[in-house]
Amino acid sequence: VQLQAFGGGLVQAGASLRLSCAGSGRSASGLSLSRYDVGWFRQPPGKERDFVAAIRWTGDSTDYSDSVKGRFTISRDNAINTVYLQMNNLKLEDTAVYYCAADFDYRDYWKPRTYDYWGQGTELTVSS
Repeated sequence: VQLQAFGGGLVQAGASLRLSCAGSGRSASGLSLSRYDVGWFRQPPGKERDFVAAIRWTGDSTDYSDSVKGRFTISRDNAINTVYLQMNNLKLEDTAVYYCAADFDYRDYWKPRTYDYWGQGTELTVSS
């Protein structure tokens, strides 16, 4: 399954933006993105890739990092194999390249190494 993250850009602090992660194709087992748990991660310039949010494939369970809780919302539309990250009240420290990733194992959803499939990343810059 292939992932494509898009929707990044240059915004001012306090603005809102929605990222999308579109899945295409199927895995070797014949499953589309709709059957995968999905995580969003971000990598600020010169720093490591960090967990942002995750959602179970059923959509009934979500998790967030403390830094985005209350500002970001992850959701999905399995009918179109797309996962979203709605970002509100953006801050300068949200500046990063954002990646979406997919896997079956939700137990360690905050760990990048959990995920087998990754999108190419979309860049978000928040200015003052």
